[in-house]
Amino acid sequence: MTESSDLAALEAELNRMLLDGEALAAFEAFYADDVVMQENSDPPVAGKEANRQREQDLLGSLAAFEAELLGGAVGDDLTYSEWIYTFTFRNGDRQRLHEVSARRWRDGKVIHERFYFDR
Repeated sequence: MTESSDLAALEAELNRMLLDGEALAAFEAFYADDVVMQENSDPPVAGKEANRQREQDLLGSLAAFEAELLGGAVGDDLTYSEWIYTFTFRNGDRQRLHEVSARRWRDGKVIHERFYFDR
């Protein structure tokens, strides 16, 4: 188990990178090779390579990206962050998303992340 203070520091750095627009760098630094990611109750996506591709596809479709961190919490190898994201797609469409990210950690890396949001 990662110490609470260490986990809080890892979560803070990951979130800082997201706020600074460094999503892919954060993914490389903080996600385990066997990470599983899931949106709402959609089927989970397993493995860093498959999830990297998903991230690249999303970011490649964007003209602009804004993130606002509303708050978060840290527990035993589990963190939560509440976000408001604004995506501007290359085709001009805009989407505002209110999301909660639940992350499970092992040895300083995210091993499972589930995103809860309204579609």
